[in-house]
Amino acid sequence: MLHDLPAGRFAVWATAWLSGRTSYDAALDALTDDRAHRVTGLPGTSDAVPLGWALTALRGLGERRLRLVLPVPGDVRGLPRAPGLAALALGAGQAAVGDAVALVPEELGPEVTAWTAVDLTGLAPAPPPAEGSLRQVSGALDLAVGDAARTLVALDLARWNPEVPALLAGLGTASAPGLPPDTEPLALSVLARAQRLARVLDLALTDAPGGAVTHTQAAARDEALRPLATAVREATVAAYNAVPR
Repeated sequence: MLHDLPAGRFAVWATAWLSGRTSYDAALDALTDDRAHRVTGLPGTSDAVPLGWALTALRGLGERRLRLVLPVPGDVRGLPRAPGLAALALGAGQAAVGDAVALVPEELGPEVTAWTAVDLTGLAPAPPPAEGSLRQVSGALDLAVGDAARTLVALDLARWNPEVPALLAGLGTASAPGLPPDTEPLALSVLARAQRLARVLDLALTDAPGGAVTHTQAAARDEALRPLATAVREATVAAYNAVPR
């Protein structure tokens, strides 16, 4: 679900570099992570270019900040109305959006990430989705976990998937590595908890072995866990888009 977000990493590290909070080399090292990255569609290019080239090009395009957008069907707030962008971003479940360009990743196997750049020149910028403060989304995450806990107990999820109790027990000490060193501690904490809860949701939304969950039960389960899924999504966006004071 939301465990690996190349668009989130790109947004946070590109913003850190564009604002002078980190070096180009540090940003590129964090973004490539031993994978091959190629970007197509970048303004001014006709062929695929390396990710480092694209990172440098952002400054020439006048970018100052990129934001992570996590669109879902029925909610594509934060995406400019560029032809094809919504379909691309919905297919990937993510996008890094600036004023001049948006980038959408696609993982091609374990070693290659292909990025599609969408030119936003001449388009009215989309207002970014309303993001709560880190404290607000942190509190919302806590409330959603409490409400979802009853559903998880009713599903007896721990009986057939013992990983769930361990994930929940580690929420208070979870860490989210790989972000710029000046990231606020609360943003790190919120992102780490959201990532763990995304894994819990993956497990909870998978039918128990042997088809023990009926269609009616599965529908009730999905409905009960939807607020937690929304809270995880909003917390993830807020954490990646938080800019240190």
